Amino acid sequence: MKYEEVMRLLEQGQFAPVYMLYGEESYYIDAVADWIESNVLDEAAKAFDQTIIYGKDLQGGDVGTVVSAARGFAMMGGRKVIIVKEAQTIRKWDALGLYMDAPQSTSLLVFCYKYGAPDKRLSLFKNFEKKGGVMMASDKLRDYQVAGWIRNYLAERLKEHGGVTVDPRVPQLLADYLGADLSAIAGAVDKLITGMPADKKAIDLALVERNIGISKDYNVFELQDALVKGDVLKANRITQYFATSKDHPMVKELGILYSFFSNLMIYHYLPDKNERTASAALGISPYFVKDYAAAARRWSAGKTFRIIGYFRETDARLKGINNPSAKDDDLWKELIYKIMH
Repeated sequence: MKYEEVMRLLEQGQFAPVYMLYGEESYYIDAVADWIESNVLDEAAKAFDQTIIYGKDLQGGDVGTVVSAARGFAMMGGRKVIIVKEAQTIRKWDALGLYMDAPQSTSLLVFCYKYGAPDKRLSLFKNFEKKGGVMMASDKLRDYQVAGWIRNYLAERLKEHGGVTVDPRVPQLLADYLGADLSAIAGAVDKLITGMPADKKAIDLALVERNIGISKDYNVFELQDALVKGDVLKANRITQYFATSKDHPMVKELGILYSFFSNLMIYHYLPDKNERTASAALGISPYFVKDYAAAARRWSAGKTFRIIGYFRETDARLKGINNPSAKDDDLWKELIYKIMH
């Protein structure tokens, strides 16, 4: 099952006896486990019938102790909840296989298996769902999916704050700065919302700078804008800042700009360049289509093709190929010159 389906059933009160939450992305695993921990039992019952166990504390990495606890009845006469964190440290799953043949109907057993997946060759996991269990895969988002996830998360969190607008650049800026760690992103977004002044009805770049520490003047959007406008001084000022900042490794910023010029090449050959068609073709917010239109006026398809080649050459030199001594700021200056001329 996917996260959304698991949550829908939980919120409807349709509980499975056993949940195996696994994958490289910890955010969804924690979200499901936290919901179960907070909502299945009332506060009085939690003290008696809710248990948190850590896989690393299980003797010999054997799940047997957990299964024994799940077989017991709830002391308060209702449901029993057992959440196993760090389940990836469990090595012996045989007891769970036997338990799945006849799970305790009043127990809800949850395994949080992070940064990987259980061995699905084991007979237990081959038949896990057939025996009433739920397996939820939590995969890492690809880089191009992160900004969209942030837009959706912001929209969901802002439902209770009517009338708040979001600068369309904010999701992409957070994605570029924070990467694909959804837990870190969610924390940053929550910080933005709680840090928003009562009389302010907008999440903009100034708010991001004040609360997250991402400069509204020295970021990849401003560099991209300087390139499109032909502002060499501004472009060099930003890249000099990048070269001295640990938050802006050249390889990351190159990747973001490379994506822009790769999309620009696609834009050049779109038969229909209206906002809706272009945004769908490029997988971007309609807000950014105007940037590609401006860039297309500055660089022809042929020049764009050569620029893409400059990025590949710079990336190779950054990795030490045909580059015995050039530093980041030198590579930036050379790249900016080639793009501009």
